[in-house]
Amino acid sequence: MAVRAVRGATQIDADERDQILSATAELVAEVMARNELSTDDVISVIFTVTPDLTAEFPALAARKLGFHEVPLLCATEIGVPHALPRVIRLMAHVETARPRSEIQHVYLRGATALRLDIAQ
Repeated sequence: MAVRAVRGATQIDADERDQILSATAELVAEVMARNELSTDDVISVIFTVTPDLTAEFPALAARKLGFHEVPLLCATEIGVPHALPRVIRLMAHVETARPRSEIQHVYLRGATALRLDIAQ
């Protein structure tokens, strides 16, 4: 087994608690499914949000999905001018037998614009 980092991002329409939670849950579920992971495979997850998102912690969505024993951290992205607004990002550190080339990074909704080279 190797330790790998899996990246992902999504964009929401407004700084609303329900949108943050539902979009984060969708993102986490997609990362887990596309990489065939269980919560036992996850070492930790760092969530970041753009400075315009303050209505809820994205980590709460992961907790609701069963990430009770996984260390989770939330932080704010730096406020770069002209950056894509209302974006939730994650970096999950996982144990997997997959080689780095087979890791599926997940970019959803408007966040596909961040990584057109790998967005699905």
